Amino acid sequence: MTGRVRAILIAGPTASGKSALALTLARRHGGTVINADSMQVYRDLHRLTARPSPEEAAAAPHRLYGHVDGAVNFSVGHYLAEAGAALAETWRAGALPIVVGGTGLYFKALTEGLSAVPPIPGAVRDAVRAGAEGRPTPDLHADLARRDPEGAARLRPADRLRVLRALEVMAATGRPLAAFHAHRRPGPLAGLPSLRLFLTPDRATLRARIDARFVAMMAAGALDEVRALAARRLDPMLPVMRAHGVPGLVAHLAGDLAYDEAVARGQADTRRYAKRQVTWFRHQAGPGWAWLAPEAALEQAATRDPDAWARDAPRDPAPA
Repeated sequence: MTGRVRAILIAGPTASGKSALALTLARRHGGTVINADSMQVYRDLHRLTARPSPEEAAAAPHRLYGHVDGAVNFSVGHYLAEAGAALAETWRAGALPIVVGGTGLYFKALTEGLSAVPPIPGAVRDAVRAGAEGRPTPDLHADLARRDPEGAARLRPADRLRVLRALEVMAATGRPLAAFHAHRRPGPLAGLPSLRLFLTPDRATLRARIDARFVAMMAAGALDEVRALAARRLDPMLPVMRAHGVPGLVAHLAGDLAYDEAVARGQADTRRYAKRQVTWFRHQAGPGWAWLAPEAALEQAATRDPDAWARDAPRDPAPA
C-alpha cells in the first residue's frame, strides 16, 4: 500500500470491542467516528443496539447514529448515500474518518460500490410482501430457487428480508439480482488507501461478552425501549422490529414469553449473529483486512501511526 491513509475501517462481530478501538483512534488522531452498523442508525433503540453513550459521543465527533426513525426501511443504498456525504464532510474538515460497525454490506458498499439495481416500485414491493404474508420463509426461498437457483443458493433459507428482496427484484425487473452485480457504481472509498481492521476475540470470550452485555442492556432500560417501540405497532418485517432481542422482548411484553426466556432468546440470537458476521467477512469482505485480537488492536492503536500500520498489517487469508 502507498499513500497516506484516507480512512480507518473497523469491523468485527458484535461485542468485540470495535467502538472502544474507534474512540481510541479518534481521540489520538483527531478523527470522526462514522457508524457502519445497520441497527445503530435507528433512534428507537439506543441501549439495545449498544450505541455510544453520551460521554463517548462527546469525546469525539460521531456521525450516522440514531438519526433514522424506526418506521423507515433503511437500506444499504440509503446508508451509502449518507456515509458518502459524511466522509466528504470529514475530509473537508481535515479530519480522519473512522468507520466502525458490524454490517458487512455497508463496508462492501463503501469499498466496492453497489450493484445498479433499479428502484423497486412501491406497488411491486407491497404485492410481494402481501403474497408472502403468513408463509414460512423456507417456502419463499423455494419459490426463489425455482426462479433464480443461483441467487437462492447464496441466501440462507431463513433469511426472510434478503429472500424477499430477491423476489422483489425478480418481480420488478424479470431478472435475477445477480444480473445487476456486474454493473457497480464505485463506492466512496474505492481505490483509496485505508487501514482495515477486523477484530477477532476468542470465541468463548466473545460469547461471554455477548451474554453479559445483553444483561447490562436490560438493566439499563432496554425493555422500556422495546415497550415504546411495540406501542408504535410497526410492520414486524421492518429492520428495527427484527433487531436482536426485540422479537423475544415483544413476546414477553405480550405475555407470550417469560422474562428469563426472552433474555435467553436475545442472547442466543446475538451469539448466532456474531458467528454469521465472522463467516461473512471471511468469505465476502474482499482483500486488505487485517484480522487481529481486540487487545492487540488497542495496543497498536496507542503507539502506531495509521500509515505505518496499514503498510505493515498482515493481510489475507483470514484465520479459519
